[in-house]
Amino acid sequence: MKIAILDDYQDALRHMEVFSRLGGHEVTTFRDTEKDPLKLAQRLQGFEAVLLIQQRSPFPRAVIERLPSLKLISQTGRNVNHIDVAACTEHGVIVSAGGGSNPNATAELAWGLILCSLRRIPQEVARLRSGQWQGSVGIGLAGKTLGIYAYGRIGSIVAKVGRAFDMRVLCWGREGSLARAREAGFEAASSREDFYATCDVISLHIAMNPQTRGIVTAADLARMKPQALIVNTSRAGIIEKGALAAALDAGRPGLAAVDVYDDEPVLGAADPLIGRDNVVCTPHLGYVEHQAYASLFGAAVDQILAFAAGKPINVQNEQAPGRNAAG
Repeated sequence: MKIAILDDYQDALRHMEVFSRLGGHEVTTFRDTEKDPLKLAQRLQGFEAVLLIQQRSPFPRAVIERLPSLKLISQTGRNVNHIDVAACTEHGVIVSAGGGSNPNATAELAWGLILCSLRRIPQEVARLRSGQWQGSVGIGLAGKTLGIYAYGRIGSIVAKVGRAFDMRVLCWGREGSLARAREAGFEAASSREDFYATCDVISLHIAMNPQTRGIVTAADLARMKPQALIVNTSRAGIIEKGALAAALDAGRPGLAAVDVYDDEPVLGAADPLIGRDNVVCTPHLGYVEHQAYASLFGAAVDQILAFAAGKPINVQNEQAPGRNAAG
């Protein structure tokens, strides 16, 4: 079977043990992202299977209907919001999406961003490399209030670490999320307004969907303390478009750390948050970690091999007509 791997920036899969399981198949890796649907369709002509890494490349109808050879999309993780599943069904393309990333990987990055921001680690490393010595005084964590927006798989881990740092942990989110936080012994904010106004650090762990787009508003950010930090390792779209840059300009909050952007990948530092002294920016590294990658790629390869054997798994569109395994 002719297989395309999209958006593998580091060519990681080829150097992982699981790659050997694709022996006998023709595999091509694309390390860049092609955003133009027509150019992406042209790139994928003749491929029977495509492996998608998370949501790096949208897969709209405009691409799917131009790929007559395509039989399978193997998605890492369960999120298929970026794929036009209905179009896949109409054109007989199986969508397999299963497995999941390790929540610890993103939780660990969130804490890396918190510590880097408050202790100004990137700035001090840069000073030392340039031949200088200390230039700033950092902010400690003990006794401060950590806000967790959405106490789920990732948020719960971040909350536990906050407790270990002797922080007060205050949670906000939907009632189910708050109920889980209370059961774990954490405090729920009395109101949305209280959450933003009280916390010294807010870490966002909100799943991205039509209901949560822009859920963090300019008014929310304006309630934060001038010295507070907001951390986003979820998706850029959960913050109202343009609101974070404007809020930082206004001084509330005073600090931000982000791993996600409105338009990815960000090349040429073309984002208004990059380059600010009060913002730590990383290039969507949340799940980019060896164990997480092994889990994601392992599940995606399983899906390809199951399809090739005529027994597709984790199928999201069971009603797709039967273009099963490659002939």
